[in-house]
Amino acid sequence: MQYWKKLTPAQRQQRIDEVLQQNVNFATDASLGYPASRLDSKVFYEEAPFLRDAPTIRTYVANPNNIGCHTLGTSEGAFSGTQEIEREVLNVLAVDVFKSKPNDYDGYIAPGGTEANIQAIWVFRNYFFNKFQAKLNQIAILATEDTHYSIAKASNLLQIEWISIPVDFNTRAIDKVQLEHLVMEANKRGVRYFIAVSNMGTTMFGSVDNPEDYITVLEKHELTYRLHIDGAYGGFVYPFSNPASTINFENPKISSITIDAHKMLQAPYGTGVFICRKGLIENVLTQEAAYVEGMDVTLCGSRSGANAVAVWMILFTYGPYAWYEKISILMMRTQFLRKELDALGIEYYSCPYMNIVTIKASFIPDELAHKYTLVPQEHNENNKWYKIVLMDHVEVEHLTNFIDELKASKHE
Repeated sequence: MQYWKKLTPAQRQQRIDEVLQQNVNFATDASLGYPASRLDSKVFYEEAPFLRDAPTIRTYVANPNNIGCHTLGTSEGAFSGTQEIEREVLNVLAVDVFKSKPNDYDGYIAPGGTEANIQAIWVFRNYFFNKFQAKLNQIAILATEDTHYSIAKASNLLQIEWISIPVDFNTRAIDKVQLEHLVMEANKRGVRYFIAVSNMGTTMFGSVDNPEDYITVLEKHELTYRLHIDGAYGGFVYPFSNPASTINFENPKISSITIDAHKMLQAPYGTGVFICRKGLIENVLTQEAAYVEGMDVTLCGSRSGANAVAVWMILFTYGPYAWYEKISILMMRTQFLRKELDALGIEYYSCPYMNIVTIKASFIPDELAHKYTLVPQEHNENNKWYKIVLMDHVEVEHLTNFIDELKASKHE
């Protein structure tokens, strides 16, 4: 690991002290030009003694604005400290986790994975506009029926078609025959440019698409495309549970990756992360934001620098080895649940490298699903699946109680 390390509490405290000193201090500095201030001191008392030992909360009170993209050109000088923290986070994720070369990427911490996915599709849509003079009806999104609803939002907002690719009901694998058929059908009606979204851990199933399915079909027919990996859920799991994974920037066909820190990493909402290769994010430059120092190439504009500090604190509290250990424990709990379900003859889907188990609804009584707040695929009488997510708070004791009640229900 080039950037990711484990720091002591004192080292983390010192680092955040340093970055806050580099930022403007609205309580003491004569900063006349910013349409912002510290948080209202009548509500957020900045002298509270506990803030000394709570760097993330102290940063929220300081209220830094990390507007802009800090891997590209200059940024607002008033918040240089928390911008540096954001770059440190992005180095860990882009280089150490997803194997980009240093300084070969751009990105930012977005207010959630939905925005990060929309950002990717916005970037590629405009890339096709700028490089090929493409028209809207010549561009389409390819993503499976299991993909996150942010793709539907992107399709609607950006006014480009989403071609939904069927998956196998039991394995959740891409139907490659249908993929090729739908691509060729779209091409015949004038679609020339494709934005393929490959999932690294779908929301309902935790299924991981094989990006080569998209690459093979699109290159077979010599079609122009960009490939985005939606790792909003799986990005902090799959690379650690499957170290042999090739779904990263070492694959030259992958252009961008989304990860959410507010899921598995347990950072506060909203902390999505968008990372793309150099030379792409400039396609969404907002020229009209001339008063912003540097280039505003983000969808959100203003965003809290405290989110970057929160993610930094978690990453550098664990370090890479403790994070591997945490994911390994969750995978052991997942395997325990799988074995118990197998013994009961209950049918489910679970990717071997993900901590999600999705059970066919016909095996789960309604009252049990309600008691354990299992998430349905659909909130209606047509629901076919319930999912269990093995997050940090889900312990073997909880799973044992659930299995015992499931056994009892089978004998009623």
